[in-house]
Amino acid sequence: MGPLEGIKIIEIAGIGPGPFAAMLLADMGAEVIRVDRPKKNGPGIAIPDRASVLNRGRRSIAVDLKSPEGIEVILKLVEQTDGFLEGFRPGVTERLGIGPDVCLKRNPKLIYGRMTGWGQDGPMAKVAGHDIDYIALSGVLHAIGPKDGKPTPPLNLIGDFGGGGMFLAFGLICGILEAQKSGEGQVVDAAMIEGSALLANMFFSFRATQSWIEERGSNILDGGADFYDTYETKDGKYMAVGAIEPQFYTRMLELTGSDAGLSNGQLDRENWPERKENLIAIFKTKNRDEWTELMEREEACAVPVLTLSESMDHPHIKAREVFVNHAGVDQVAPAPRFSRTVPKLDLPPPIPGEHTEDVLSDFGLSPEAIAALMESGAVA
Repeated sequence: MGPLEGIKIIEIAGIGPGPFAAMLLADMGAEVIRVDRPKKNGPGIAIPDRASVLNRGRRSIAVDLKSPEGIEVILKLVEQTDGFLEGFRPGVTERLGIGPDVCLKRNPKLIYGRMTGWGQDGPMAKVAGHDIDYIALSGVLHAIGPKDGKPTPPLNLIGDFGGGGMFLAFGLICGILEAQKSGEGQVVDAAMIEGSALLANMFFSFRATQSWIEERGSNILDGGADFYDTYETKDGKYMAVGAIEPQFYTRMLELTGSDAGLSNGQLDRENWPERKENLIAIFKTKNRDEWTELMEREEACAVPVLTLSESMDHPHIKAREVFVNHAGVDQVAPAPRFSRTVPKLDLPPPIPGEHTEDVLSDFGLSPEAIAALMESGAVA
């Protein structure tokens, strides 16, 4: 079930990008064991366990990370796994006794994945931060927002999930593939500031050729151009236009009733403000659904801006089965698609410690040893 079947990963529970990376791996068939803290030792979480879709597809054991016996349990699991994921600040796992040196000594082929905002070293390595901070310092946030307004946070998609979780999962699999050839493990240092900067690499190409203005809302892809922006409709909703290529731009102009001859000089920045004002007025003459019916399936690159709920009901989204209801919760299906090793959602998001006994038994601990660990509070 999935292309990563047979690969075993230990995930030290965290929030945001770490669980997202583990979800990607589990979605693709890897066996991911999530190490949670016992409820009594950790803070409560706002989302009910079964609804925490980033935790789907894996079993959970509850371990007291302050207990020497609990740390030894994790190290015993490490001996039989391919990868390890943690998202603490630099130095925390070393203090706990499950740092990379200790783990690699137990399993020399282990790939030890580390997720931080700033990286494992550098002057800000141990400073607190969140997605918005990492994308601000990487230069990405400055480029997002209206021309005459302030930078706009693009949710937490760029730093946490794109620049963080995806790069951690990618790095872990790269390391595991290399270890299968070399027989040697290593540490993967995934930093959200670097991942978010790398996502913006194309814009450094634009910058190198003086085709990027460092003023928001002044470029082709940041809402500066009339052919790449959103437009409010008569009913207060929006259409998204991405008619970059000349033939799509011409068709968009035809469908909106604009002069198709305007396609000449499309890339001339001086034309953009006037043409945008023209489209602003035109799009307000019809409701969003009217524009959708007119434009969505045309070669005009114009579609409605949907809410999350509306997206789930869109015919194309439904046909592709982008969303699924798994264990009673609507969520996005695994991606990308595979023709032969088809990923399949299996386990729902676990309750912390739900599978402690089963996992420890599978990894070779005797019933007596498990009972002793339970009795001591090392696991729960």
